[in-house]
Amino acid sequence: MALKKYKPTTPSQRFKIISAFDDITASAPEKSLLAPMKKSGGRNSEGKMTVRYRGGGHKQRYRIIDFKREKENIPATVKSIEYDPNRTARIALLYYKDGEKRYIVAPHGLEVGQEVLSGKGVSPNIGNTMYLSEIPFGTIIHNIELRPGQGAKLARSAGSYAQFMTREGKFAVIKLPSGETRMILQSCRATIGMVSNVDHQLEKSGKAGRSRWLGRRPRTRGVAMNPVDHPMGGGEGRASGGHPRSRKGLPAKGYKTRSKKKKSNKYIIERRKK
Repeated sequence: MALKKYKPTTPSQRFKIISAFDDITASAPEKSLLAPMKKSGGRNSEGKMTVRYRGGGHKQRYRIIDFKREKENIPATVKSIEYDPNRTARIALLYYKDGEKRYIVAPHGLEVGQEVLSGKGVSPNIGNTMYLSEIPFGTIIHNIELRPGQGAKLARSAGSYAQFMTREGKFAVIKLPSGETRMILQSCRATIGMVSNVDHQLEKSGKAGRSRWLGRRPRTRGVAMNPVDHPMGGGEGRASGGHPRSRKGLPAKGYKTRSKKKKSNKYIIERRKK
């Protein structure tokens, strides 16, 4: 995947770096796998704004993604690699041998015409979904389930991956993208490889308008508000705002918000790096 830079013919193009989209092979999505997407603009059922800084944006349709990969031992051929406006990664359209079509999150290196499988006894090739009980040590994986049959929850965004470390009893030890090391049941599934669109983090929109196209409205800094609106607001002149904290008063930057009584704490071997 390549990035595209522009000559600064306008101020917005001076810093603009976006994807060249050279990895995409289809211009139109599969109609049978589309669903309507209604935008709320951050309003609830009463029309009251409950989430700020949302609204506008281009009309989008949801691509129904198969995160479960429960069609075991049925070969599927990659028909196309497509753009998905609802996620940072690319998606791949699969044609199964029984005639069914499904979208999956495309791994990096997956190519059109390649065959992918899921289930027990599957080889650890890119795009194949395996049980954690069968994945070799040190393998790079993504789309990891937290509970058996739940569907992928971890390492789904562009360029992210986890590493299979070892096994302990009925658990597999996984090192997650955040640096956290935790145990997951070996009966959960994961997909081999890292997620596609690895250069996504290097992209720069170049102008505020591109954020508006994505449905993001301008954010107001807390220090620019009045004391009644934000704990960091007010003061004479351009005051720094004191200790960084949220609108509700929770300290930011280092303050732990995870509950000490959370039941899943026992599965975490090492916390993420600060």
